[in-house]
Amino acid sequence: MDKIKILDKTFRPFITNEKILQTVDNVANRINEDFKGSNDVPVFICVLNGAIVFTGELLQRINFPCELVSIKLSSYQGTKSTGTVLNIMGLTGDVRGRRVIICEDIVDTGNTIVALKELLLDKGCADVRICTMLLKPDVYRKDVKLDYVGMEIPDKFILGFGLDYNEVGRNSKDIYIIDE
Repeated sequence: MDKIKILDKTFRPFITNEKILQTVDNVANRINEDFKGSNDVPVFICVLNGAIVFTGELLQRINFPCELVSIKLSSYQGTKSTGTVLNIMGLTGDVRGRRVIICEDIVDTGNTIVALKELLLDKGCADVRICTMLLKPDVYRKDVKLDYVGMEIPDKFILGFGLDYNEVGRNSKDIYIIDE
């Protein structure tokens, strides 16, 4: 893996696709175990756009009936979190009385997760679980429990495997870290 240039920034290799897919396998195994023998059909909520790739890989490994719903929230501008969560596109399905699993690409400050969990509970979800491919534990200070965490990473800006820099770079199968 070589360095890549996206817009005005350079990124160096950070996590290989092989390691990412092992992480997805581990998360899927934990979810499958927790939902084994379920009589209901849980709903996976893909947080657009970043979690599309992760959610797609994850769903291929889920071995129980489930539904997929999407929502688009945003709290980033460039390489920094704005601290404000904007609801860009509402839920694409009904979640009232349902068990849901939020699928996020990355959790850092946790502002998006807190806002989304509150929104889902307000809409009458029976249970809300949170699944994230990546967690930045150095900046996550919320009381909301993260049920399924793929891997922990340092508080640096990354892209690839669905993660972007100003909407560019999501299509890399590997994850890169900003080269400062």
